[in-house]
Amino acid sequence: MSQKVLDYLQTNRDHLLEKLTKFLSIPSVSTDRNYQEQVREAGQFIVTYLNEIGFDKVELQETKKHPIVYAEYNQAGPKAPTVLFYGHYDVQPADPLEEWDSEPFQPELRNGRIYARGASDDKGQVFMHLAVFEAFMKTEGKIPLNVKLCIEGEEEIGSENLHQILHEKKEQFAADFVVISDTGMVQDNQPTIIYGLKGSTGFEITVNGPNRDLHSGMYGGAVRNPIMALAHILTSIKNEDEVITVDGFYDGAEQLSEKERELIGKVEGEDYVTSTGVPATTPEKGYTAEEHTMARPTFEVNGIYGGYQGEGTKTIIPSSATAKITCRLVPGQDPEKIQQLMEEHIHKVAPTGVTVEVKKEEFSAKAYKVEPNHELILQAAESYKKAFGKDVVYARMGGSIPVVEWLDAIYNIPIVLLGFSTPEDRLHSPNESFPLNSFDKGMETIVYYWDSFRN
Repeated sequence: MSQKVLDYLQTNRDHLLEKLTKFLSIPSVSTDRNYQEQVREAGQFIVTYLNEIGFDKVELQETKKHPIVYAEYNQAGPKAPTVLFYGHYDVQPADPLEEWDSEPFQPELRNGRIYARGASDDKGQVFMHLAVFEAFMKTEGKIPLNVKLCIEGEEEIGSENLHQILHEKKEQFAADFVVISDTGMVQDNQPTIIYGLKGSTGFEITVNGPNRDLHSGMYGGAVRNPIMALAHILTSIKNEDEVITVDGFYDGAEQLSEKERELIGKVEGEDYVTSTGVPATTPEKGYTAEEHTMARPTFEVNGIYGGYQGEGTKTIIPSSATAKITCRLVPGQDPEKIQQLMEEHIHKVAPTGVTVEVKKEEFSAKAYKVEPNHELILQAAESYKKAFGKDVVYARMGGSIPVVEWLDAIYNIPIVLLGFSTPEDRLHSPNESFPLNSFDKGMETIVYYWDSFRN
């Protein structure tokens, strides 16, 4: 029943790629105020496209920062389900620019991929859904189900305003289920059902010592070095077996079941040693690297700084040192509780001679998981199989999408993660790209999925 839609996508592929190129050319960097107009331009691009497609209602809703694209299609009738599609049109900064092989906002097709910032995360995947909506409307004059769209411009900065808006406009965004394409596949051309996401929380530790940088010869041995004190604190949090030693950290954390270990064991995913260049993987004792990444909590130091950073030597005891920390969490762990436990541990182990400040991250998210055998998940798996010609694998993702937890908490409806990115896409890095194979088969998957909801 969907062959006309598929034919339209194939016939108009070049036109759609040109349109995607225009979308990717807009530098919608949400974290940099210098790009505020361009972020709005990207939102307006979607608004214009949705109006061309024929959605019933299209709005660029203002927030305290970047706008949200909201739209409705209600022509499928009262018996048809309503899906809320969520995505984001903002992107990460392109820096460092010198490491790009082509201009980040001048999309380039080469080696079977489209290279540009946002090609995979998340403009490319958002665009695929818009193109499929267009194909249905151009060929059949309707979409098989009712649709609401929430496409925001602040995901890369923590969705600063969306949480409040979802609460304030709860009825407007209400739906029967949610579809999000901001995830990926374990490897190129391997359809993957992501049925779980980790939660996340973070904080910043600053160790203050003397009121100025000191001469290391005159004061060494008399004054505590803040960098050494910070190192002592950090190494006390995790041991050589990658086990986090903070009292209560694992309390309530969902254990990895044997059934899930079997599912994860079937995943032939990324070879971490080859892809990252490390000499060996170092998962928590008793777990594989895949199990730890997908389903066990983590503690990571994201950045550390203090003291002299220039060329050569400067013999000082620095006045302060700072570390930026994030924890990825599993079901059963509460982000605020984890922050509290971490803060208590840090102050407990802090050495004398320094003061310690802990700044907690304002935006956190709980983990999310849906049963792999849920009817909507099985429909997605069948749609993937039709498009890619192979069975899906089931995996949990080590990353976090805060809006997933928010939607789950507010609406308590199923959330289907229908992603098409690959490990080679270099998300957030120079030379981000998206495979054209994913572009083509991804749209085919989406067609089959929407088609499965026909009355």
